[in-house]
Amino acid sequence: MKRITVFCGSSFGTEAIYQSQAIALGKTLAQQNIELVYGGANVGLMGAVADGILSEGGKAIGVLPDFLRSKEIAHQGLTELILVESMHERKTKMNELCDGVIALPGGFGTFEELFEMLTWAQLGLHKKPIAILNINGFYDPLIEMIQTMTDKGLLKEANQKMLLVSDDIEDLLDKMKNYVPPSVGKWIDKDKV
Repeated sequence: MKRITVFCGSSFGTEAIYQSQAIALGKTLAQQNIELVYGGANVGLMGAVADGILSEGGKAIGVLPDFLRSKEIAHQGLTELILVESMHERKTKMNELCDGVIALPGGFGTFEELFEMLTWAQLGLHKKPIAILNINGFYDPLIEMIQTMTDKGLLKEANQKMLLVSDDIEDLLDKMKNYVPPSVGKWIDKDKV
């Protein structure tokens, strides 16, 4: 993996560990010679992960919609800042640039980005590893909901397993490097539910 896209909040949240782990993720990526692709802002967890990688001499590529430049405040120290027209173009560009995805704590935008990448993988549009750094159990309720989706026959177990989860950065990166995409298609046969 040469580049990883990180989706995360544009605020810090209520727990200091979110920020410290975002910084640690950035540092670890730099130490493993993996470039960061992210939303391009210098605020919140987005800024923290970029600061982490840059502090270790790593490369950070930001992708920022022009209309958010004044709200999310473009990071001035990036290796490269790519301005795009829309949120859809942002996600498409981030997908084109990366070899895998990690989600940190975040809000609606983070979840939307994570699920779009999962959906694209489920439909066979890419075979990249998609992961959650489950800091302090932030994603536990979501993981439980995904299990419910599987238990209720709305998601194949093979597709459930596409989502890699760990609360440890090194372990998560190892899982991503060893990821093998499912060989089954998305569609569930109603006779086999």
